[in-house]
Amino acid sequence: MAASPTKSTFPPSLDVLEQEHLVQVIKDWSIAHGLAVRPPTAVAANDPEGILAINAPVTLFPSPFPKACFEDAKAVQKAYNELYANISRDEKFLEELVHEVAAGDDFISNLWDVHLKVKEEGYVQNLTLGLFRSDYMVHHDDDGLQIKQVEFNTIASSFGGLSSQTSALHKHLAATEYPLLHNSAALPPLDLPPNLSTTSLAAGLAAGYTAYGPSALHHPTCILFLVQPSERNIFDQRHLEYALHSQTSAPIFRLTLPSLPSHTTLGPARQLLYHPPHNPALTYECAVTYLRAGYGPADYPTPLAWSARRTVERSATIACPSVLAQLSGMKKVQQVLASSAETLLARFLSKAADRAAVRRTFTNIYPLDGTAAGLAAREIATDAERCVGYVMKPQREGGGNNVYRGAIPGRLGELPEGHWGSYILMELITPPAVGNVILRNGRLEEGGVICELGVYGACLWDRSVGVGGGGVVYNEEAGYLLRTKGDQSEEGGVAAGFGCMDSVVLV
Repeated sequence: MAASPTKSTFPPSLDVLEQEHLVQVIKDWSIAHGLAVRPPTAVAANDPEGILAINAPVTLFPSPFPKACFEDAKAVQKAYNELYANISRDEKFLEELVHEVAAGDDFISNLWDVHLKVKEEGYVQNLTLGLFRSDYMVHHDDDGLQIKQVEFNTIASSFGGLSSQTSALHKHLAATEYPLLHNSAALPPLDLPPNLSTTSLAAGLAAGYTAYGPSALHHPTCILFLVQPSERNIFDQRHLEYALHSQTSAPIFRLTLPSLPSHTTLGPARQLLYHPPHNPALTYECAVTYLRAGYGPADYPTPLAWSARRTVERSATIACPSVLAQLSGMKKVQQVLASSAETLLARFLSKAADRAAVRRTFTNIYPLDGTAAGLAAREIATDAERCVGYVMKPQREGGGNNVYRGAIPGRLGELPEGHWGSYILMELITPPAVGNVILRNGRLEEGGVICELGVYGACLWDRSVGVGGGGVVYNEEAGYLLRTKGDQSEEGGVAAGFGCMDSVVLV
């Protein structure tokens, strides 16, 4: 059996000339292969023509990750896809949880209001598509190493396009550059697993496109990406587009949420019809609408954006995701699942083996409401010593929203007590120590790092079929993402400026 990298030998030390050479190779390869982002203003303050790109933040080496944990995370993804598809179909369950957090969260209330208005009018599309990502960290305790879920993402699960490119980068370096290092002996043969996140996520979108079928109005059908203005992470999204082009004949268009009303109309059966601004005489019927925006309040600066979200929801397009699917990703849902009896999980997953596999990934999560469990958690959260082992989370996606350790009591003190129930308290996961070198904005950061594994899933389901009655049309695991950050950083979002792209070397 080949030796595995260990903390004492990995990553191999580099002299200055080796660092400079490896950095240049990575920068060139990254731009040549689209492992890139638009530069932040701190790097390029003025780019009015939008012509600049820099390599995405990335590690110089793949990071060691326990093979058994990696395989467990991938194996449980299809069960997680089914779980969250079924949760999104249980309106009563979601309604109860929305009401519990709504007092302190207008955003969740507004999303629920979109659903209620469309429900009153009547839904015309029963199919929902989810491109999910379940995030984990390796927890190290007396029982050994095991994966524990950080969160489950149901909307705008990003970096699938860049993740497969990062894996390809590290495989290129392992074949061409690592063997030439002075300390190459510290790098035994590396077990670098394949990563098909780009093509697998594109296949999920293609499944939705195929399920929609031809236009009854005899228009060409298309896929619509709803995106944020001035998107820095555009190349990640473009990789999915390009992979889609190789799998289907679907035209793909991009719009921002606020601009959607200006370029779309509804057909007689509420078909979402798109009129390209560069040629408004053309009309396309939107088979799938993929939301890479709309996951946080900042994406709804005006009532027009909320109107656009409602238009998508009430139309015949297959939304990725629907509002109910987005709401199923609330942290409150994760907390209730993790602290519930077996009967609740059985409500959404019929197979005992699936329930057992999912439950093994749960960590300790508590409410901060007025229940007995919530009051006990409040005692922890307001205690300056006891809170240091926890993170407090709102019902939000996108990174940069969490409150860690000693900052928790102060943050709670700023909030009306009636709003505390819109947060959850999660016990921090303790990962094993890992070292690596990060290249970010042309500078190297070397030292201890923390790795977070995300496993993608693609799922298409029929919302009209009752929970437990089937209805899942397409269900696949769809590749992985490894995000790495310095071990002194709390948040890990790459787009938010905290983490970087990475890939796994299995140990």
